[in-house]
Amino acid sequence: MKKILITLSLIVALATNTTAQLNILKNQFKQNLRQDEIIRSYVTPVKIIWQSDTEGKQVIKPEALLTRFDGQLSTSGAGMCMLRSDDDKQASVLLDFGTELYGGIEIAAAIRGEKKPIKVRVRLGESVSEAMSDAIDNSRPGMQSATNEHSLRDFTLEIPWLGTVEIGNSGFRFVRIDLLDKEVEFPLRAVRAIARYRDIPYLGSFKSSDERLNKIWETGAYTVHLNMQDYLWDGIKRDRLVWVGDMHPEVMTINSVFGDNEVVRKSLDFARDTTPLPGWMNGISSYSLWWIILHRDYYLHQGDMAYLKAQQSYLKKLIPQITSRVSGGKENLDGGRFLDWPTAENEAVIHSGLQALTLLTMEAGADIATWLGDQELKNLCTTTAKALKKHSPSDQGNKQAAALLSLVNLIPSKKAADVILKDGANDFATFYGYYMLEALAKAGKYQEAMDIISDYWGAMLDLGATTFWENFVYAERVNATRIDQLSISDKFDIHADGGAHCYIGLRGSLCHGWASGPTSWLTAHVLGIKVMESGSKVIQIRPNLGNLQYAEGTYPTPYGIIKVKHVKQANGKVTSEIEAPDEIKIIR
Repeated sequence: MKKILITLSLIVALATNTTAQLNILKNQFKQNLRQDEIIRSYVTPVKIIWQSDTEGKQVIKPEALLTRFDGQLSTSGAGMCMLRSDDDKQASVLLDFGTELYGGIEIAAAIRGEKKPIKVRVRLGESVSEAMSDAIDNSRPGMQSATNEHSLRDFTLEIPWLGTVEIGNSGFRFVRIDLLDKEVEFPLRAVRAIARYRDIPYLGSFKSSDERLNKIWETGAYTVHLNMQDYLWDGIKRDRLVWVGDMHPEVMTINSVFGDNEVVRKSLDFARDTTPLPGWMNGISSYSLWWIILHRDYYLHQGDMAYLKAQQSYLKKLIPQITSRVSGGKENLDGGRFLDWPTAENEAVIHSGLQALTLLTMEAGADIATWLGDQELKNLCTTTAKALKKHSPSDQGNKQAAALLSLVNLIPSKKAADVILKDGANDFATFYGYYMLEALAKAGKYQEAMDIISDYWGAMLDLGATTFWENFVYAERVNATRIDQLSISDKFDIHADGGAHCYIGLRGSLCHGWASGPTSWLTAHVLGIKVMESGSKVIQIRPNLGNLQYAEGTYPTPYGIIKVKHVKQANGKVTSEIEAPDEIKIIR
């Protein structure tokens, strides 16, 4: 009996010890786990753009790839797409998923006689031309510059017998599959895109009597949504980085469409934490200026005082660093001196823009200091702003410079509007186009701004865009091939043939968040929704319909959704219906 009791005690002790060890292991495992903020969904292709064989010899029944696949293979080989390559011809197919997305692809191979893996080549593309191109070295003159930089878009892999493979991590709409192995049959059940995105509602909305403007608003919102990955990126193919200047139009769009979102705080903090002073964010002095402006605009809309206070110590060092680069009322910023790419080689324009941006930063800093109750910081900002206002450089006849100078009252609004409206959408830009639109609104040129939105951003839609681009030269739309069509020899390839700087040809991003400006602009100026006090506690609603018959939409605030509907009556007067949370004061 004693032996039995000792044995039972030992078993209990071992069991207890094992449970404790398991709990320790579980806790250690949990500590190493990171909850993914991003979800994934499968997307079926909607169209076959091209196939290497139309006679049913190398490519058989490709339409099977357009049917829905639930993810489970079976031992039946019926109804599959069949690829066959030989010495004379390679089996290839080009698929269109209908819209730009971020993620990878899943390839599902059906049962076949031989169990040896089959080698294929996969090419992802934001355009048909990119998916049909090789990943080549863009340092060589005359080359089209499709690359594997930042994200792989051209790679080979082996597909298992009766199995699936997931591969890829880029921005794309089109996928080309080539069967590299020869004298084999490759039964292909499915090629699905794996879309990765934040599963968040579109709280803001915009609808008007102009369907083209409606589509532009939606496309800008979707462009930014795709870039809201682990951090707020500039582009989903390239560069996939937190570029702080690029973030400003994106954050304004987020405020208008999604409301408060953690990706904004994460990205602003990332820029701060990876930029010890006296460094400049991204190595560019203006991007540190944008960081301050972003915090002003973010707090104005969202009113998170705890978060704003967390920036105070950094601001109290960064702002004096900026003011020390102001002499005699003129900015003299060092580091990378940059506004946007179209102005990158014009030092006079860059100075004009940086003068305006430095003044805008001081005004933003004064607002932040007021909210924080930091009188010393406020005095520094207001004193520097007063000095900067004494120097008003020329706009150089440049739309970017004129827009920024106007927004801080260094030149009259009408003068800026004359510069910006010259030649219409020509010389507009995807990034600074937002500030050009803002300057036009300041001058009361609402219809003219809507016309340019329709012409410039609408032209990208006409060329097949489902997201807005890193760069677009308006004149290049003439005789251009759409991005969802095969390149035609006597036409301008809108993706492959243009570009400059870091976005030469196919390296150019066709999903760039900085191009989303019309989305927040239409909400702010057509719906007329303007935040007047921090935390959206007071909002002014004054619509500007121009030639529109009506405009309606919603706007997210920390207290809930605002709903507006503006209708133009027969006499030209606009009547408005407004619903707002009780906590918000509405000024009309």
